[in-house]
Amino acid sequence: MPIHQSLISPTANPELERALRERIERRAAISGGLGELEPLAVRLGLVQETLTPRFREPTLALFAADHGIAVEGIGLLHGNSTRELALLALQNKLPVSVFARLQGLHLSVVDCGIAEQIAPHPLLLARKIAHGTRNSRLGVAMSMEQAHAGVRVGMEIAATFEGNVLACAGLGQGSEESAALVLARLSDRPLSSFILTHVDKPQEAAEHLLARLQNALNRHRDVHEPMDVLAALGGFELAVMVGAMLVAASKRSLIIVDGLAACAALRLAALIAPPVTDYAVFCRSHAQQGLDEAMALFRASALLELGMQSSDGTGAALAWPLIRSAAALLSELHEVADRLSPSGHGDLPVLTQAIGGPDSRP
Repeated sequence: MPIHQSLISPTANPELERALRERIERRAAISGGLGELEPLAVRLGLVQETLTPRFREPTLALFAADHGIAVEGIGLLHGNSTRELALLALQNKLPVSVFARLQGLHLSVVDCGIAEQIAPHPLLLARKIAHGTRNSRLGVAMSMEQAHAGVRVGMEIAATFEGNVLACAGLGQGSEESAALVLARLSDRPLSSFILTHVDKPQEAAEHLLARLQNALNRHRDVHEPMDVLAALGGFELAVMVGAMLVAASKRSLIIVDGLAACAALRLAALIAPPVTDYAVFCRSHAQQGLDEAMALFRASALLELGMQSSDGTGAALAWPLIRSAAALLSELHEVADRLSPSGHGDLPVLTQAIGGPDSRP
């Protein structure tokens, strides 16, 4: 692999972490604590290796692809094909598109392997590896050459991004099921733990699908290496996300992980270069238990719990203001905090003189 673990630096830095926490504590002494926002701020400082983290040109990327496993009884996601969902996102007709625009996130739809052709669009990155993967119940989902090609595409995409924030989400028929297969194989946990349940799917149909997916997992029971698992069970969007995450971490960019597919990609990336997880924060666009199991693999929880049942990427767009606010605790408020001593009385006479208080008398 072109990216080696040594190119991704762990964020652990005891001296910087101590300075970040002291800065947060000085601010809290003035105006009170802000709960979970404070450790998030420290995390952002460690990611950027600075006392004043700042963001530039954040990107929300929807990695889209079709999957051969979808023929095993997977219903259309929200009644739309992968191509139709991609077009809705590009045409500003999905909540994720609107929220991203409102929050200042650059939205990009990456065609990693949509089965149908899709017309050029300013927000579309055409990086198709193939017209969808094969059915992993019958054989490998992709060749090893395609798996490596997908990772390289992701690396190239992340290398061209000028910003220091990359939010990742998957899009496509069979994407969640493919991700569940990958996570189950890499974690040795039951496949049923990661399957996202849908209330509109009859119990009999759900059981049939689980049995089919278990057949796929059993077929590749001897596959364990990350790239082998990706080729046997994964999707092209996972391959591209893996490469994008590796390069984003090597550039000390923040990685926002939203959804089961993004969790599966991060799991694969972490087996290639473990420090990549230092750069990840997690969001969620739905309340499915399978996603809880996926985030538990990283000992993580979502930044926001809104009870949504939306498409992946929506949670990332809504969590972005929270992330920006956490960074602002360090980058925007530190000057005020530094002027005041821990007792809260540092430059109080000067301040009261400025507003005509008691100390302004001659």
